Amino acid sequence: MTIRLVSPATFLAILWLCFSHTKATFADDSQVVDLYQIQPGDVLGVSVWKEEDLTREVIVRPDGQISFPLVGEATAAGETLEALRQELTNKLRKYIPDPVVTVSIRQLSGNIIYVIGKVNRPGQFPILRNVDVMQALSMAGGTSTYASLNKIKILRRNGTQLTAIPFEYGEIEKGDNLEQNIILKPGDVVVVP
Repeated sequence: MTIRLVSPATFLAILWLCFSHTKATFADDSQVVDLYQIQPGDVLGVSVWKEEDLTREVIVRPDGQISFPLVGEATAAGETLEALRQELTNKLRKYIPDPVVTVSIRQLSGNIIYVIGKVNRPGQFPILRNVDVMQALSMAGGTSTYASLNKIKILRRNGTQLTAIPFEYGEIEKGDNLEQNIILKPGDVVVVP
């Protein structure tokens, strides 16, 4: 029996095919997680079958757009890979009959959260899966001795509006008010005073 290793790109393509038309679920099946949404800073691989000049890596700019030959600008941020693939396919139809477009994620540079304040290792953390507040605190090495555990805030930006979501560590520790242990979104900042 021979075991053959595949490249990371092939593995991601297989993984994408497995989950491209389904939704991943948590163990209790009560909370469904949407497919990954592209973020500014992500690096994408875009290719068009049988069109060697239309194979390249593109970075999602801070305005959420990508540039691609024959297409010009396309909105990527906030879209799924499938939605972006469909948009590129539609725009390329003007120039190529029945284009077969593939979009893959090469680097998740835009999927970052921040933990600051009285934690042992403040900083930015790339998130490759769903991460809640408690997990983010763990990634930052836990809280320091003098942290105000019941005054933690999650800062979330939605367009130009910034909101502060309260988080009381003591309640979570007791098993109460567990719904406040929310799943963080890219760009969220956990502030531990």
